[in-house]
Amino acid sequence: MAAGGGGAGAGAPGRPYELVVFGASGFTGQFVVEEVARAAASGELRGALRWAVAGRSRQKLQAVLERAAEKLGKAAVGPEVGVLLCDVDDAASLAAMARQTRLVLNCVGPYRFFGEPVVEACVENGASHIDISGEPQFLEGMYLKYNEKAAEKGVYVIGSCGFDSIPADMGVLYTRDKLKGTLTAVESFLKVKSGPEGACIHDGTWKSAVYGLADQDNLKKLRKKMGCAPVPVVGAKLKRRGLVFYSREFKEYSIPFMGSDASVVKRSQRYVHTELQETPVQYGAYVNVGGLGSVMKLMFAGILFLLLVKFSFGRKLLTKYPEFFSAGHFTKKGPTQKQSLATLLHQLQWFKQLCLFWKMQLVCLNRVVYILQELLSAKQS
Repeated sequence: MAAGGGGAGAGAPGRPYELVVFGASGFTGQFVVEEVARAAASGELRGALRWAVAGRSRQKLQAVLERAAEKLGKAAVGPEVGVLLCDVDDAASLAAMARQTRLVLNCVGPYRFFGEPVVEACVENGASHIDISGEPQFLEGMYLKYNEKAAEKGVYVIGSCGFDSIPADMGVLYTRDKLKGTLTAVESFLKVKSGPEGACIHDGTWKSAVYGLADQDNLKKLRKKMGCAPVPVVGAKLKRRGLVFYSREFKEYSIPFMGSDASVVKRSQRYVHTELQETPVQYGAYVNVGGLGSVMKLMFAGILFLLLVKFSFGRKLLTKYPEFFSAGHFTKKGPTQKQSLATLLHQLQWFKQLCLFWKMQLVCLNRVVYILQELLSAKQS
């Protein structure tokens, strides 16, 4: 959600903080606090960072700051870090928070239930807003409702600034910029590998999936209301793959990725086309699920899941017992620190291999483009 210049958020004079981490004592918030504290202490920023943590419990917020300081080997994170008390159900407290900062990092989800009051408070009070939502209905709903007001105020509302959907969105732009020819289509395949500690996902993501699938009809209505013109297809049209298909590239079965990646990339490409007059790129997102045995298990679990999300009592069961219905992949506690670090290391190794693979593919593609250009030049002469 882009903003115009010269608004309250552009300069934000007299605000004591440059950023506030809202929901700092939550599962995701505590990791965000640790990273902000690390960046602020490392000297990699331009000058000292004035920041604060925000949430409902002062005691919990102080505990998060103490853990962050401990990770840094310090007694405290610093006197410049503030503690703000506010609640997503208290509009006045959210407004007070927004008035004190230039930027709010919102870590309170699921965003379909708790996100809009924070967005509204930020836009109304001249603070920019960043979240890690992977919920298309929330993202597109906020765009429809607050884009014009955000532009008037000179602030930004930027969603999906986490795993959903930075790798997908920035990956498409990166590939386009590195390819000497004209990139017209990209498909991404997600493969998750865990370390020796195993892996699991926090149930906040599970809840987003449950309510997102239950509300698909309203998402379609929302998109009709937005009234965006279709993004033109350049080159061969990218065919949509089936619900389950065998990927020859990875030698395993794959399914469509149900997150926000496709929605986010499509909106970015619409902006690239309409505002920058650049060639839009088609995009498809998929997940590798393994062999035939994994597919059979997934189909059984998927049918049960889809049946339950259609009914209120089913959604209550799914959200109350995520570990049971997801076969342990989603838990209320989320992954441990060891699991997160081990999985991250595994993914970084895999990402390094992927970058080398893409580099080889781009070299080949660029060579093909060069040869075709040479052939066309020879033919014309």
